[in-house]
Amino acid sequence: MALHAQIAEMDTTMYGRNPATGKYVNIRGIKLYYEVYGKGEPLLMIHGNGGSINNFIFQIPYFAKHHRVILADSRAQGKSIDPSDSLSYEMMADDLNALLDNLGLKQVNVIGWSDGGINGLLLALRHPDKVKKLAITGANLRPDTTAVDPQVYSMAMGWNRQIQDSLKMMKPASAQLKNTAKVMRLLSYQPNIPATTLHKIKCPVLVIAGDHDVIKNSHTLEIAENIPNSYLWIIPNSGHATPVYKKDEFNNTISDFLAKPYRKIEGEARFN
Repeated sequence: MALHAQIAEMDTTMYGRNPATGKYVNIRGIKLYYEVYGKGEPLLMIHGNGGSINNFIFQIPYFAKHHRVILADSRAQGKSIDPSDSLSYEMMADDLNALLDNLGLKQVNVIGWSDGGINGLLLALRHPDKVKKLAITGANLRPDTTAVDPQVYSMAMGWNRQIQDSLKMMKPASAQLKNTAKVMRLLSYQPNIPATTLHKIKCPVLVIAGDHDVIKNSHTLEIAENIPNSYLWIIPNSGHATPVYKKDEFNNTISDFLAKPYRKIEGEARFN
């Protein structure tokens, strides 16, 4: 399948707009939209900035064969409705914790992409009992050029300035523009997670990025090195959209990670 066709499928898939399974739940002052697929050990998938459930079009059918897959549109994104004027990754992580409580789930495995990876880290930090294993791809701890490719950083800040300028010029501003501005401010000025905070994460974590990701390889390594029980996987010839353009390797490797006990590799074992 051509790469552009893979992205185009997100606009036509039933995922993210499926009346057979889609539901709203009122939690923490918002209406959170979510969908559930499959049966088995629960697996939470968390999408990136400005995304939606449909971003995992190539993961849902794969993992739903053996897992109960739970997906939600993050607050202020997708079909979720958020009337507030503030937004943070901590708020979204707490939303997901509340969703899991609502579903009666005490512990889940987690896959997070981009902002979803940030949310996954925060979920493991703020609600450690909820996360059994965590796989993240393209996540960052801070919004600056020590973490993000400088060209991409400049592009993102430029987009943010344009939206904020439009917000000032349009009086009154539309609800949609206000929401877009809120999501872009999140991308531009958050997260702000000290690397040493990751020492508190107890669950096994698979840290993933493309070798030409928007996130610097050095920063991805920094994340992995600060998590006690982590594996690191830098995918060659890949950018930020690893769940799409490297979907087969992505799915197979995470499935293997979830299925097998975490292996501490130290001492003589490092020669193997």
